[in-house]
Amino acid sequence: MFTASNIIGSFAFDHDKIVEEILFGESELLENYHILERNEIPKEELELQKKHNAKPADKRSEERFLELLKGKHIDKFYLANILIAKEKIKNSVHEDTLLMQAINNVDELDKCANLLAKRLREWYELYNPETSKEIEDHEKFINTILEKGKDELQKESKIKFSMGAPLNDEHIKPMRDLAEKIKEIYKLRDSHRHYVEIIMKKTFPNIEAIAGAQIGAKLIAQAGGITRLSEFPSSTLQLLGAEKALFRHMKTGSRPPKYGILINHPFITNANKENKGKIARLLANKLSIAAKVDNFSGEFIGDKLKKEIEEKIKNKL
Repeated sequence: MFTASNIIGSFAFDHDKIVEEILFGESELLENYHILERNEIPKEELELQKKHNAKPADKRSEERFLELLKGKHIDKFYLANILIAKEKIKNSVHEDTLLMQAINNVDELDKCANLLAKRLREWYELYNPETSKEIEDHEKFINTILEKGKDELQKESKIKFSMGAPLNDEHIKPMRDLAEKIKEIYKLRDSHRHYVEIIMKKTFPNIEAIAGAQIGAKLIAQAGGITRLSEFPSSTLQLLGAEKALFRHMKTGSRPPKYGILINHPFITNANKENKGKIARLLANKLSIAAKVDNFSGEFIGDKLKKEIEEKIKNKL
């Protein structure tokens, strides 16, 4: 006589039939699933072993058990698998998952606001083209036209004769309404950026110390999570965000990319052209270490890693 357990219950069986079964209640399914996951024996199976003087199934008897169980308790298996799947989905949400959504939303809000700002400029230029041409930054432009009227803006710019049409409030109001909404989008984007900074400093401090909150979060999002980022070699991390250029290089033989998301790091933007690639490799190497430490909740070494980078750059690599 043998005993075995699975996600729906515990069973006592011999070669010919299942002698007795104890099916888990709905409230017990997840609890016993975790017991089995830890390679422990549920109390129900221990009861069956004692009652039938049975021993745990070996590999050969387990195969026989599966044959005896085939086609039975389909509804019970269905329910158990649904509950386990739901719990796994629930437990798969970690702070890097939330971070990925937030940083992606920051980028999308920025794109949305800039797209609407271009539309607003085209519209507003019918009324006051000089101010639109004078202020290139979208956010600054929107704040300016909301704070000041056309006459004040033209006086500040010393414009005597405007090419804009003399529109009344009926036509100006819709432009201002759009500008207000775009301003709210920029405000929401900034709020989400702040949220990203909080998560990065709290959960991934080593990456944040080297790359900053925004670049660090983009690296995690591009990799698909902190675990995957920590598994990447530094050469892969260096090219995250440059996948199109890399595939183009592989397909056409064009020049290979030297960096992806890291191109926006101050160490690279402030470097001489001939040193950018070397600094990107150095940054990727240290970030690879930082990702591993953050993934396994190690100690904070971000300042040390950043200092090593700064010293090598100072000594011209």
